Amino acid sequence: MQVYQKLSEVIGLQFKDLSLINLAFIHRSYLNEAKDKIPSNERLEFLGDSILSFLTSEYLYRNYPKLPEGDLTNLRSSVVKTSTLAKLAKQLDLGLYLKLSHGEEEGGGRQNTSILADTFEAFLGAVYLDGGLEPVITILEKSLFPLIPVIYKDKSYKDAKSSFQELVQEQIKMSPVYRVLEEKGPDHAKEFTVGVFVGETKWGSGLGKNKQEAEQKAATDALVKWKKKPYNTG
Repeated sequence: MQVYQKLSEVIGLQFKDLSLINLAFIHRSYLNEAKDKIPSNERLEFLGDSILSFLTSEYLYRNYPKLPEGDLTNLRSSVVKTSTLAKLAKQLDLGLYLKLSHGEEEGGGRQNTSILADTFEAFLGAVYLDGGLEPVITILEKSLFPLIPVIYKDKSYKDAKSSFQELVQEQIKMSPVYRVLEEKGPDHAKEFTVGVFVGETKWGSGLGKNKQEAEQKAATDALVKWKKKPYNTG
Protein backbone atom coordinates (compact mmCIF):
# COMPACT_ATOMS: atom_id res chain seq x y z
CA MET A 1 0.00 0.00 0.00
CA GLN A 2 1.18 3.49 -0.81
CA VAL A 3 2.79 5.22 2.20
CA TYR A 4 0.42 8.16 1.93
CA GLN A 5 -2.70 6.19 1.01
CA LYS A 6 -4.52 7.03 4.24
CA LEU A 7 -3.61 10.70 3.95
CA SER A 8 -4.71 10.69 0.33
CA GLU A 9 -8.07 9.24 1.31
CA VAL A 10 -8.59 11.71 4.16
CA ILE A 11 -8.09 14.78 1.98
CA GLY A 12 -9.66 13.23 -1.10
CA LEU A 13 -6.67 13.76 -3.38
CA GLN A 14 -4.30 11.54 -5.32
CA PHE A 15 -0.66 12.61 -5.30
CA LYS A 16 1.25 12.52 -8.57
CA ASP A 17 4.84 13.16 -7.45
CA LEU A 18 5.52 11.34 -4.19
CA SER A 19 9.03 12.78 -4.00
CA LEU A 20 7.46 16.19 -3.41
CA ILE A 21 5.21 14.85 -0.68
CA ASN A 22 8.20 13.08 0.91
CA LEU A 23 10.12 16.33 0.96
CA ALA A 24 7.31 18.06 2.86
CA PHE A 25 8.00 15.81 5.84
CA ILE A 26 11.79 16.10 6.09
CA HIS A 27 12.53 18.20 9.16
CA ARG A 28 15.89 19.97 9.20
CA SER A 29 16.99 17.93 12.25
CA TYR A 30 16.89 14.79 10.11
CA LEU A 31 19.59 16.04 7.73
CA ASN A 32 22.42 15.37 10.19
CA GLU A 33 21.53 11.68 10.36
CA ALA A 34 20.52 11.08 6.74
CA LYS A 35 22.90 8.89 4.74
CA ASP A 36 22.45 10.93 1.58
CA LYS A 37 22.63 14.67 1.16
CA ILE A 38 19.01 15.78 0.97
CA PRO A 39 17.15 19.06 1.47
CA SER A 40 14.72 19.82 4.31
CA ASN A 41 11.13 20.95 3.95
CA GLU A 42 11.95 24.59 4.73
CA ARG A 43 11.71 25.83 1.13
CA LEU A 44 8.33 24.13 0.77
CA GLU A 45 7.30 25.70 4.05
CA PHE A 46 8.19 29.12 2.64
CA LEU A 47 6.07 28.46 -0.44
CA GLY A 48 3.17 26.99 1.52
CA ASP A 49 3.10 29.95 3.90
CA SER A 50 2.68 32.36 0.97
CA ILE A 51 -0.01 30.24 -0.68
CA LEU A 52 -1.88 29.88 2.61
CA SER A 53 -1.79 33.63 3.18
CA PHE A 54 -2.99 34.35 -0.36
CA LEU A 55 -5.87 31.86 -0.36
CA THR A 56 -7.02 32.87 3.13
CA SER A 57 -6.88 36.54 2.13
CA GLU A 58 -8.95 35.84 -0.98
CA TYR A 59 -11.50 33.86 1.02
CA LEU A 60 -11.87 36.68 3.55
CA TYR A 61 -12.07 39.34 0.85
CA ARG A 62 -14.86 37.50 -0.96
CA ASN A 63 -16.85 36.39 2.08
CA TYR A 64 -16.56 39.43 4.34
CA PRO A 65 -17.09 42.40 1.98
CA LYS A 66 -17.90 44.87 4.76
CA LEU A 67 -14.80 44.25 6.87
CA PRO A 68 -12.15 47.01 6.67
CA GLU A 69 -8.53 46.20 5.91
CA GLY A 70 -7.45 46.24 9.55
CA ASP A 71 -10.08 43.71 10.59
CA LEU A 72 -9.30 41.51 7.59
CA THR A 73 -5.64 41.49 8.60
CA ASN A 74 -6.43 40.64 12.22
CA LEU A 75 -8.87 37.92 11.20
CA ARG A 76 -6.35 36.36 8.84
CA SER A 77 -3.66 36.40 11.54
CA SER A 78 -6.03 34.73 13.97
CA VAL A 79 -6.93 32.06 11.42
CA VAL A 80 -3.43 31.08 10.28
CA LYS A 81 -1.69 31.26 13.65
CA THR A 82 0.68 28.50 14.70
CA SER A 83 -1.66 26.78 17.16
CA THR A 84 -4.43 26.51 14.56
CA LEU A 85 -2.16 25.10 11.87
CA ALA A 86 -0.70 22.60 14.32
CA LYS A 87 -4.22 21.47 15.23
CA LEU A 88 -5.03 20.91 11.56
CA ALA A 89 -1.77 18.99 11.10
CA LYS A 90 -2.80 16.71 13.97
CA GLN A 91 -6.21 16.14 12.42
CA LEU A 92 -4.48 14.97 9.25
CA ASP A 93 -1.92 12.93 11.26
CA LEU A 94 0.92 14.70 9.47
CA GLY A 95 3.19 14.02 12.43
CA LEU A 96 3.17 10.33 11.56
CA TYR A 97 5.06 10.96 8.32
CA LEU A 98 7.74 13.28 9.71
CA LYS A 99 11.39 12.37 9.36
CA LEU A 100 13.14 13.62 12.49
CA SER A 101 16.48 13.20 14.20
CA HIS A 102 16.56 10.75 17.10
CA GLY A 103 16.92 13.65 19.51
CA GLU A 104 13.92 15.51 18.09
CA GLU A 105 11.94 12.28 18.09
CA GLU A 106 12.70 11.60 21.74
CA GLY A 107 11.86 15.22 22.58
CA GLY A 108 8.32 14.82 21.28
CA GLY A 109 8.90 16.41 17.89
CA ARG A 110 5.92 14.68 16.32
CA GLN A 111 3.66 16.57 18.71
CA ASN A 112 5.61 19.83 18.69
CA THR A 113 3.25 22.70 17.85
CA SER A 114 5.79 24.71 15.87
CA ILE A 115 7.06 21.71 13.88
CA LEU A 116 3.52 20.60 13.06
CA ALA A 117 2.48 24.07 11.91
CA ASP A 118 5.57 24.32 9.69
CA THR A 119 4.86 20.86 8.32
CA PHE A 120 1.30 21.82 7.44
CA GLU A 121 2.61 24.76 5.42
CA ALA A 122 5.27 22.61 3.74
CA PHE A 123 2.60 20.04 2.88
CA LEU A 124 0.47 22.75 1.24
CA GLY A 125 3.53 23.85 -0.75
CA ALA A 126 4.11 20.30 -1.95
CA VAL A 127 0.45 19.81 -2.87
CA TYR A 128 0.54 23.04 -4.86
CA LEU A 129 3.60 21.96 -6.84
CA ASP A 130 2.06 18.55 -7.32
CA GLY A 131 -1.31 19.70 -8.61
CA GLY A 132 -1.77 23.46 -8.56
CA LEU A 133 -4.04 25.67 -6.47
CA GLU A 134 -7.23 23.60 -6.74
CA PRO A 135 -6.10 20.71 -4.52
CA VAL A 136 -4.77 23.20 -1.94
CA ILE A 137 -8.14 24.93 -1.94
CA THR A 138 -9.81 21.54 -1.48
CA ILE A 139 -7.73 20.89 1.64
CA LEU A 140 -8.40 24.34 3.09
CA GLU A 141 -12.13 24.10 2.39
CA LYS A 142 -12.23 20.91 4.44
CA SER A 143 -9.98 22.05 7.28
CA LEU A 144 -9.19 25.74 7.71
CA PHE A 145 -12.00 27.73 6.11
CA PRO A 146 -14.79 26.20 8.26
CA LEU A 147 -13.07 27.71 11.32
CA ILE A 148 -13.35 31.27 10.02
CA PRO A 149 -17.08 31.91 10.72
CA VAL A 150 -16.59 30.73 14.30
CA ILE A 151 -13.62 33.03 14.88
CA TYR A 152 -15.50 35.91 13.24
CA LYS A 153 -18.64 35.35 15.29
CA ASP A 154 -16.92 35.31 18.68
CA LYS A 155 -14.72 38.29 17.66
CA SER A 156 -11.64 36.56 19.06
CA TYR A 157 -9.62 38.08 16.21
CA LYS A 158 -10.08 41.62 17.50
CA ASP A 159 -7.58 43.26 19.80
CA ALA A 160 -8.78 44.52 23.18
CA LYS A 161 -8.95 48.19 22.14
CA SER A 162 -11.11 47.43 19.13
CA SER A 163 -13.39 45.14 21.13
CA PHE A 164 -13.86 47.68 23.94
CA GLN A 165 -14.54 50.53 21.53
CA GLU A 166 -17.15 48.50 19.65
CA LEU A 167 -18.84 47.46 22.87
CA VAL A 168 -19.01 51.00 24.27
CA GLN A 169 -20.13 52.60 21.03
CA GLU A 170 -22.80 49.97 20.51
CA GLN A 171 -24.24 50.40 24.00
CA ILE A 172 -23.98 54.13 24.73
CA LYS A 173 -22.77 55.79 21.51
CA MET A 174 -19.54 57.06 23.10
CA SER A 175 -15.87 56.33 22.47
CA PRO A 176 -13.32 55.38 25.13
CA VAL A 177 -10.49 57.81 25.74
CA TYR A 178 -6.97 56.71 26.74
CA ARG A 179 -4.82 58.90 29.01
CA VAL A 180 -1.28 58.41 30.24
CA LEU A 181 -1.53 58.38 34.03
CA GLU A 182 2.16 57.88 34.80
CA GLU A 183 5.44 57.74 32.93
CA LYS A 184 8.57 56.63 34.72
CA GLY A 185 12.03 55.20 34.15
CA PRO A 186 14.99 56.24 31.98
CA ASP A 187 14.52 56.86 28.25
CA HIS A 188 15.81 53.42 27.30
CA ALA A 189 13.53 51.60 29.76
CA LYS A 190 10.40 53.66 30.26
CA GLU A 191 7.17 52.30 31.70
CA PHE A 192 3.78 53.80 30.99
CA THR A 193 0.58 53.52 33.00
CA VAL A 194 -2.45 54.26 30.89
CA GLY A 195 -6.07 54.62 31.95
CA VAL A 196 -9.11 54.19 29.72
CA PHE A 197 -12.08 56.45 30.42
CA VAL A 198 -15.69 56.51 29.30
CA GLY A 199 -16.93 59.96 30.11
CA GLU A 200 -15.26 60.82 33.39
CA THR A 201 -15.19 57.25 34.67
CA LYS A 202 -12.01 55.23 34.53
CA TRP A 203 -12.82 51.68 33.53
CA GLY A 204 -9.38 50.16 33.30
CA SER A 205 -5.65 50.71 33.59
CA GLY A 206 -2.58 49.01 32.19
CA LEU A 207 1.19 49.07 32.53
CA GLY A 208 3.46 48.65 29.51
CA LYS A 209 6.87 49.33 28.02
CA ASN A 210 5.21 51.64 25.51
CA LYS A 211 1.88 53.45 25.26
CA GLN A 212 0.41 50.93 22.81
CA GLU A 213 1.07 47.98 25.12
CA ALA A 214 -0.30 49.87 28.11
CA GLU A 215 -3.44 50.83 26.19
CA GLN A 216 -4.12 47.22 25.20
CA LYS A 217 -3.77 46.11 28.83
CA ALA A 218 -6.03 48.92 29.98
CA ALA A 219 -8.65 47.89 27.42
CA THR A 220 -8.42 44.25 28.54
CA ASP A 221 -8.99 45.36 32.14
CA ALA A 222 -11.90 47.57 31.08
CA LEU A 223 -13.59 44.82 29.06
CA VAL A 224 -13.81 42.58 32.12
CA LYS A 225 -15.23 45.35 34.32
CA TRP A 226 -17.63 46.66 31.69
CA LYS A 227 -19.20 43.24 31.13
CA LYS A 228 -19.73 42.86 34.87
CA LYS A 229 -21.29 46.30 35.33
CA PRO A 230 -22.05 48.18 32.10
CA TYR A 231 -21.99 51.96 32.05
CA ASN A 232 -25.74 52.38 31.67
CA THR A 233 -26.56 50.31 34.75
CA GLY A 234 -25.10 52.95 37.04
